[in-house]
Amino acid sequence: MKRKKDVLIKITSIQTVDKDSSKTELITSGDLEQIEEDGYRITYDESKATGFEGSKTIVTVKGDRWASIDRVGKASSNLIIEKDTKHHCHYGTPFGDFVVGIYAHAIVNELTPDGGNLYLKYTIDINSSYISDNEILLVI
Repeated sequence: MKRKKDVLIKITSIQTVDKDSSKTELITSGDLEQIEEDGYRITYDESKATGFEGSKTIVTVKGDRWASIDRVGKASSNLIIEKDTKHHCHYGTPFGDFVVGIYAHAIVNELTPDGGNLYLKYTIDINSSYISDNEILLVI
């Protein structure tokens, strides 16, 4: 079943703190791999533009219930995004590492072996203190 394809990825990220939102967009090349019937893996190298140069990001999604965002390399992290479930996850940055709470509000997986969209919406907290609401849209 595994089928890997070189793709162009447009990543739109929106971070909202209270009523203030910031939006970033990035276009990069990477891989799309179907790993099971409703499961996909998207892999791309980070760049200077993201502040994580020297790291690779791997987004894995299974249906509309579960996703993970793993970063390996100079900065490493593992975020688990599971609908209606809070996970405590490791988040590494060039400035230090944190344990963050991740609570998913939405996972919309419209990926096919040829591309499509993946939308993730989740809240981040540290020590149960609200940090931000986050939305990520990957268009393959």
